[in-house]
Amino acid sequence: MRLTPRGLLAHGRTLPCSLGRGGIRADKREGDGATPAGLVAITGMLYRPDRIDARKLPRWASPIGPRDLWCDASGHRDYNQPVRAPFAASHERLHRADPLYDLVLTTDWNWPEADPGKGSAIFLHRWRRPGYPTEGCLAFAPEDLHWLALRVDPGTQILIPSLCGKYPRGKAAGRGGRQPPARRGPSMGPSRANP
Repeated sequence: MRLTPRGLLAHGRTLPCSLGRGGIRADKREGDGATPAGLVAITGMLYRPDRIDARKLPRWASPIGPRDLWCDASGHRDYNQPVRAPFAASHERLHRADPLYDLVLTTDWNWPEADPGKGSAIFLHRWRRPGYPTEGCLAFAPEDLHWLALRVDPGTQILIPSLCGKYPRGKAAGRGGRQPPARRGPSMGPSRANP
């Protein structure tokens, strides 16, 4: 799969998506709101069993429970790892009141051996609305995310090129969001910061 100016190209379809408010960056840092450039792989699938029927998902999907969190404290030994409440260090709640994390595909960005400060919790999840930026994740319409979830496996790769000038910071790619402007200037090409 590959991110393009029109969206995520996957299995013959282009799925519109929203990107991080900080644009796409090869030098991703914790809290910058950027989507990391490079090659990432799907590592897992999480879902809310109170909102999604497990029978409609692949068998490798794991349920999200009320105590499930993701550590985003860059100096902590569990940085960029799933953790359980109670957990005192900075974290992101996976069991949310809103539907953003009803279905989540996790990636290997800065995982499993996390470099402090290099970014955490880079997921594929539902968007708030078309064109609304994320904190660095790729976000999709719920029906597109579910369609994608049925067609990926752990290890499926996504190429996120450094698209200088192709996307305004945080804008969506493809239909339903703001259309990216025409390309201005050279592309830096793909990079892989985390082999």
